[in-house]
Amino acid sequence: MKFCMFTTFFGAHSFGGDAAYVDRLARALARRGHEVHIVYCLDAFQAVRGDHPERHYEPTDGVVLHPLQSRFGIASPILTQVSGRPLLKSSQIRQILADIQPDVVHFHNISLIGGPGILEFGGNAVRLMTAHEHWLQCPMHLLWKNGEKSCDEKTCVRCSLAGHRPPQYWRYTGLVDREIQNLDYLIFPSLDTLKRHESLNLKVSARHLPYFLPDDWSEAVENDPKVSSIRPYIAAAGRLVRMKGFQTLIPLMAKLPHVDLKIAGTGPYEQELRQLAIGLPNVQFVGLCGRRELIQLFHHANAVVVPSLFPETFGYVVLEAFAVKTPVIVHRGGGAIAETGEMSGGGIGYDTLEQLEQAILTMVNDPVQRQQLADQGYQRRSVDWSESAHMRQYFEMIESAQMKKLQT
Repeated sequence: MKFCMFTTFFGAHSFGGDAAYVDRLARALARRGHEVHIVYCLDAFQAVRGDHPERHYEPTDGVVLHPLQSRFGIASPILTQVSGRPLLKSSQIRQILADIQPDVVHFHNISLIGGPGILEFGGNAVRLMTAHEHWLQCPMHLLWKNGEKSCDEKTCVRCSLAGHRPPQYWRYTGLVDREIQNLDYLIFPSLDTLKRHESLNLKVSARHLPYFLPDDWSEAVENDPKVSSIRPYIAAAGRLVRMKGFQTLIPLMAKLPHVDLKIAGTGPYEQELRQLAIGLPNVQFVGLCGRRELIQLFHHANAVVVPSLFPETFGYVVLEAFAVKTPVIVHRGGGAIAETGEMSGGGIGYDTLEQLEQAILTMVNDPVQRQQLADQGYQRRSVDWSESAHMRQYFEMIESAQMKKLQT
């Protein structure tokens, strides 16, 4: 089969998150002999990257990249942001689809590559979309209000202006409601995310399909015993932005001088976080990690902490920790990370900083409970969140959509 995937950021020109899922899905399809094309917006990455470095990325055989560029540069994603349509890239997109003739078109983060207007493209192909963020209901994508707190009231225009983004008046025209009906399925990585979208009353078939990791993700450490370092440590990872909540974790380390905190990642909030860590020798910033470095960082940690302050749609960090037999500590205000990290049985949830401190002490001082949580998380990753389970459900969905098309 031929697959064409549309997403705003990808590969070297991405920030992780949804791009990581697209990459893993594309590789899984290629391993099964399918042809995969990934279309993304290079102009959008250049518009928002700031000081973020390009990632090292090499596509696998069977995966073809189509980075879109307009001679108008960043004006193209800005016009898409304002209009909700791929105005300056429509002809490129149509030509790519005409050349590929895909059997399946899978939309991911479409905010700056085409907005809801791109859902018209695809012809007779099965059309899927995964809601990696809360973009369908939030112009800031994350339900993160005014750059300060989780959204508790809709003031979207004011919030957009505070975030230095042009208002999206198309959100009030019914454009999303109309275009979403072009999809065969709208996919949600977590039940929490699906529930949060129910209020939109979108006229489309919804499916819950969790993320996955490749079957060989943690192969190198499955028989590698954890190293008992002289000093225990907890790990954290993600883009260094305010809503990820690392600023709530760092000051707490002053109360835990015998435990190290190692933070992986980079981002616009990094300098503020480093300022918070001044005078705390047990806080270390290890930078942007590749797969191998991240696996080792998580594998030898006593726990991975996910202190997100906004509603995550899944929380890949949780899955990556479980894959290397490491339990997690998750903030219950982080949406789906409570579902994936605590309710899965592989971690401890917290609401207050006092509870967070106690959870860290438990992970450091109670090896029996730590191992029990690690085993449950690893089991969940190996069964429900495995590549084989994901691909089985993915193709069942495609076959169902194809059958429906034959019947109409």
